[in-house]
Amino acid sequence: MKVLHFYILYRLPIIALLMIGGILSHLFGDPILAWILYVLAFISLLLYFLIGTMRIVQEAVSDGDVDRAMKYLNKIKFPRLLLKSVRSGYYMLQSNLNMASDDLTSAEANIRKSLNTKSSLDGDMKGTSLMQLGFIQLKQNKGKEAKQTLLEAVKMGIADKENLAAVYLQLCNMELQRGANKMGKEYFRKAKALKPKTDEIVKQIQMMDKNISRLPG
Repeated sequence: MKVLHFYILYRLPIIALLMIGGILSHLFGDPILAWILYVLAFISLLLYFLIGTMRIVQEAVSDGDVDRAMKYLNKIKFPRLLLKSVRSGYYMLQSNLNMASDDLTSAEANIRKSLNTKSSLDGDMKGTSLMQLGFIQLKQNKGKEAKQTLLEAVKMGIADKENLAAVYLQLCNMELQRGANKMGKEYFRKAKALKPKTDEIVKQIQMMDKNISRLPG
């Protein structure tokens, strides 16, 4: 793993060394080795532009190390050259990190870039991106827009049941706040049926469970 990290972080110097090695091999009469080194340099250059450092960025995010993730993410200098599926993930992670630093304007801009990156591998990612946009809009006090975005996210599909439960709970709260108790209870039932395990969501469900049955409707 350390070797892979080193390769990803220092891909450009490695490419330079491979090219120098190829040139020297040519000069000293070993064209086969030279072409092997040239091919390796070319493949490394493609990986640099098409994938960047996203592998180790995602690992840093999984470890909860925001500073390290941002450091690795900033090493991607040409995001528009990333593969579409990778580019979509890049902008989504940028948005996540923006939210962590409470930069909601940048967070919204980046998640919209993720949504606008059309990819054949979108699948559930679009639903997750819409969910993130909806939560950003909530923080921006754009309640009406947030509700529509979250409903669209559910329609598109959110694979992770913890995230889906969080969306249903938020929709439940929004409906209860406007007095639509019947609809609010339905969203609560859906959130509870997912049996989420995240501590914060479990606590919300437990607290709401005590009071929601008393509401009319």
